[in-house]
Amino acid sequence: MPTAFFAGRFDPVTNGHVDIARRAADLFERLVIGVEQSGNRAAGGPTTLFSTEERVDFFRRAITDLENVTVLPYSGLTVDFAREQGATVLIRSMRGNTDFDYEFDMALMNRKMAPEIESVYLISRLEYLYISGTRIREVASLGYDVSDLVPAHVARALKAKFGQA
Repeated sequence: MPTAFFAGRFDPVTNGHVDIARRAADLFERLVIGVEQSGNRAAGGPTTLFSTEERVDFFRRAITDLENVTVLPYSGLTVDFAREQGATVLIRSMRGNTDFDYEFDMALMNRKMAPEIESVYLISRLEYLYISGTRIREVASLGYDVSDLVPAHVARALKAKFGQA
C-alpha cells in the first residue's frame, strides 16, 4: 500500500482536518501530515496565527491514537516534500464546489511537477462543509465558542490567544 501525504497550513487544525486525516489513515498504510511552515512577513509570505511548532503539536495531539500517521513541519514545494517522504499520493479535501477550481488547478500543476504522485480527493462530511481555518480564526477572535468545531486543546489555545481564557 502506498504512503500518502496530507499537506496544509492547519491554522488552526479543525475537526474537518482531523476527519480527513483519520479517513486517509484508514485508506493507506502510512500517512504523513505536512504542516506548512509559518510564512515570512518580510518576504511577503502568509503569516499564521499559531507558530509552526504549535500547529504541528495541535495536529499530533488530535490523532495520538493513529499509529500509522506522522506529523511533520515542511517548507518548499509540497510535491518535493512528498517525494522525500516516499509518498505516491497527495491527499486533498474538498468542501464543495467553491474549492473545485483551486484544487483542479493545483492537481494539474502537481501532476506537471510530479507525474508519479497522484492526487486523491476526500469529500468533507456534511457537518464539516462550512468549517475553515479562516472562519475559525475570525469567529474565535470575536469571542464565539468554537469548541465544537476544533479539538478541545485547540479551542483552549484560541481562547488564550484572543485573551478569553
